[in-house]
Amino acid sequence: MTSARGSKKMEECQSKLENIAMVDISKEASKEKELTAKVKSSGRLKLESWLNACMKIEIEDGRTLVGQFLCTDRDCNIILGSCYEYPPPDDNIAEEPRVLGLAMVPGKYIVSISIDDLMVHNSPYIT
Repeated sequence: MTSARGSKKMEECQSKLENIAMVDISKEASKEKELTAKVKSSGRLKLESWLNACMKIEIEDGRTLVGQFLCTDRDCNIILGSCYEYPPPDDNIAEEPRVLGLAMVPGKYIVSISIDDLMVHNSPYIT
Protein backbone atom coordinates (compact mmCIF):
# COMPACT_ATOMS: atom_id res chain seq x y z
CA MET A 1 0.00 0.00 0.00
CA THR A 2 2.79 2.44 0.86
CA SER A 3 4.71 1.63 -2.31
CA ALA A 4 1.65 2.49 -4.40
CA ARG A 5 1.41 5.86 -2.64
CA GLY A 6 5.13 6.47 -3.07
CA SER A 7 5.02 5.71 -6.79
CA LYS A 8 1.95 7.94 -7.19
CA LYS A 9 3.79 10.85 -5.55
CA MET A 10 6.84 10.22 -7.76
CA GLU A 11 4.64 10.37 -10.86
CA GLU A 12 3.09 13.65 -9.67
CA CYS A 13 6.52 15.17 -9.05
CA GLN A 14 7.77 14.07 -12.45
CA SER A 15 4.74 15.53 -14.20
CA LYS A 16 5.31 18.84 -12.39
CA LEU A 17 8.97 18.84 -13.40
CA GLU A 18 8.06 18.24 -17.03
CA ASN A 19 5.90 21.38 -16.97
CA ILE A 20 8.79 23.54 -15.73
CA ALA A 21 10.65 25.18 -18.59
CA MET A 22 14.42 25.33 -18.25
CA VAL A 23 15.81 28.85 -18.57
CA ASP A 24 19.38 29.78 -19.47
CA ILE A 25 20.19 32.40 -16.85
CA SER A 26 23.15 33.88 -18.72
CA LYS A 27 21.02 34.56 -21.81
CA GLU A 28 18.30 36.18 -19.70
CA ALA A 29 20.88 38.36 -17.90
CA SER A 30 22.41 39.53 -21.19
CA LYS A 31 18.95 40.40 -22.54
CA GLU A 32 18.25 42.41 -19.40
CA LYS A 33 21.57 44.27 -19.69
CA GLU A 34 20.82 45.16 -23.31
CA LEU A 35 17.40 46.53 -22.37
CA THR A 36 18.70 48.61 -19.45
CA ALA A 37 21.63 49.95 -21.51
CA LYS A 38 19.18 51.35 -24.05
CA VAL A 39 17.05 53.00 -21.36
CA LYS A 40 19.79 54.72 -19.30
CA SER A 41 19.85 58.51 -19.59
CA SER A 42 23.01 60.60 -19.71
CA GLY A 43 22.36 61.76 -16.13
CA ARG A 44 22.15 58.20 -14.88
CA LEU A 45 25.34 57.29 -16.71
CA LYS A 46 27.07 60.29 -15.12
CA LEU A 47 25.94 59.21 -11.64
CA GLU A 48 27.11 55.64 -12.29
CA SER A 49 30.52 56.95 -13.36
CA TRP A 50 30.79 58.71 -9.98
CA LEU A 51 30.18 55.54 -7.96
CA ASN A 52 33.04 54.87 -5.52
CA ALA A 53 34.67 58.20 -6.43
CA CYS A 54 35.96 60.56 -3.76
CA MET A 55 33.28 63.22 -3.14
CA LYS A 56 33.41 66.47 -1.15
CA ILE A 57 30.10 67.90 0.07
CA GLU A 58 29.68 71.30 1.70
CA ILE A 59 26.55 71.68 3.82
CA GLU A 60 24.62 74.75 5.01
CA ASP A 61 26.24 75.06 8.43
CA GLY A 62 29.74 75.33 6.92
CA ARG A 63 30.92 71.77 7.57
CA THR A 64 32.57 69.78 4.79
CA LEU A 65 32.15 66.03 4.37
CA VAL A 66 34.64 64.00 2.32
CA GLY A 67 34.08 60.35 1.52
CA GLN A 68 33.40 57.68 -1.07
CA PHE A 69 30.18 58.22 -3.06
CA LEU A 70 28.03 55.12 -2.62
CA CYS A 71 24.49 56.07 -3.62
CA THR A 72 21.82 58.72 -3.92
CA ASP A 73 18.03 58.87 -4.23
CA ARG A 74 15.32 61.04 -5.78
CA ASP A 75 15.45 63.51 -2.88
CA CYS A 76 19.18 64.10 -3.52
CA ASN A 77 20.16 62.43 -0.24
CA ILE A 78 23.69 61.06 -0.55
CA ILE A 79 25.41 58.15 1.18
CA LEU A 80 29.17 58.54 1.73
CA GLY A 81 31.41 55.71 2.89
CA SER A 82 34.65 56.18 4.85
CA CYS A 83 33.47 59.72 5.53
CA TYR A 84 35.37 62.45 7.35
CA GLU A 85 33.76 65.63 8.70
CA TYR A 86 35.75 68.87 8.60
CA PRO A 87 34.48 71.77 10.75
CA PRO A 88 33.92 75.21 9.22
CA PRO A 89 37.20 77.02 8.54
CA ASP A 90 38.30 79.12 11.51
CA ASP A 91 41.33 81.43 11.39
CA ASN A 92 42.41 80.86 14.99
CA ILE A 93 41.89 77.13 15.47
CA ALA A 94 42.80 74.27 13.12
CA GLU A 95 40.72 71.26 14.15
CA GLU A 96 41.31 67.65 13.17
CA PRO A 97 38.67 66.01 10.98
CA ARG A 98 36.18 63.76 12.71
CA VAL A 99 35.74 60.19 11.41
CA LEU A 100 32.09 59.44 10.62
CA GLY A 101 32.41 56.21 8.64
CA LEU A 102 29.15 55.65 6.76
CA ALA A 103 27.14 58.89 6.56
CA MET A 104 23.83 59.93 5.03
CA VAL A 105 23.73 63.58 3.95
CA PRO A 106 20.21 64.98 3.51
CA GLY A 107 19.87 66.65 0.11
CA LYS A 108 18.10 69.71 1.50
CA TYR A 109 21.26 70.73 3.42
CA ILE A 110 23.75 70.33 0.56
CA VAL A 111 25.29 73.57 -0.74
CA SER A 112 27.90 72.18 -3.14
CA ILE A 113 29.32 68.87 -4.36
CA SER A 114 32.79 68.22 -5.81
CA ILE A 115 34.16 65.04 -7.37
CA ASP A 116 37.85 64.10 -7.34
CA ASP A 117 38.62 63.71 -11.06
CA LEU A 118 41.55 61.40 -10.38
CA MET A 119 39.26 58.79 -8.83
CA VAL A 120 36.90 58.69 -11.81
CA HIS A 121 38.29 56.37 -14.47
CA ASN A 122 38.48 58.59 -17.57
CA SER A 123 34.75 59.08 -17.70
CA PRO A 124 33.38 61.12 -20.62
CA TYR A 125 30.55 62.35 -18.37
CA ILE A 126 32.63 64.43 -15.97
CA THR A 127 32.36 68.12 -16.77
